[in-house]
Amino acid sequence: MSHPSFSAADHAALDGGRHLSPVDRLLVTFDSAMRTVFASHAAARPMPQAEQPDGALSEADKRLSSALMRVNHVGEVCAQALYTAQALGTRDAAMRGRLEAAAREETDHLAWTEERLRELGGRTSVLNPLWYAGAFGLGLLAGRAGDKISLGFIMETERQVGEHLDSHLERLPVGDLRSRAVVAQMSEDEAQHADMAHAAGGTELPAPVRGLMRAAAKVMTTTAHYV
Repeated sequence: MSHPSFSAADHAALDGGRHLSPVDRLLVTFDSAMRTVFASHAAARPMPQAEQPDGALSEADKRLSSALMRVNHVGEVCAQALYTAQALGTRDAAMRGRLEAAAREETDHLAWTEERLRELGGRTSVLNPLWYAGAFGLGLLAGRAGDKISLGFIMETERQVGEHLDSHLERLPVGDLRSRAVVAQMSEDEAQHADMAHAAGGTELPAPVRGLMRAAAKVMTTTAHYV
């Protein structure tokens, strides 16, 4: 049985504008994690459509597309964890609103990649609980470090995700136009998130931190390609 996905923004709306206690926030954060990792998701925006139908896809093409879309799905699981943790860590209402708006778009990406995986006969990563937990921890650290650093973390994350998505546009089978349409829209959205974080005052992270983020992302994407 599927359940709707709750983003950080959905949880914020649950209390009808009342202040959530720390215990309440922990409970809704746990609920968000369970829904992100284990539930099916519904997108607010229609799934992007290619201008033409898919070309003929061989079984090898489908396996490659499924692997790449599984990696993209893991990225969206991590994005939900990051934004939820950063929203939990900030004390600024405006900052929380920015994070919640971005989380809503990331929920669309989560739903789109899930749907495309089903169409291709693929599956999501069995390690999604681990990916979520790791990303949540990083997001909480970034949120506690201050809003400028938290925004800088978003900037760098979204830049790296955009590069990763663009590389997938090069690797996806030529005939897989439907997956290409999804990935192209995701890349556009991620660039907007990076721009939002920069405009809001995000600070550039030190080079060693950026390098560690790239190394961690490499481990995740390489593993999720197969598992």
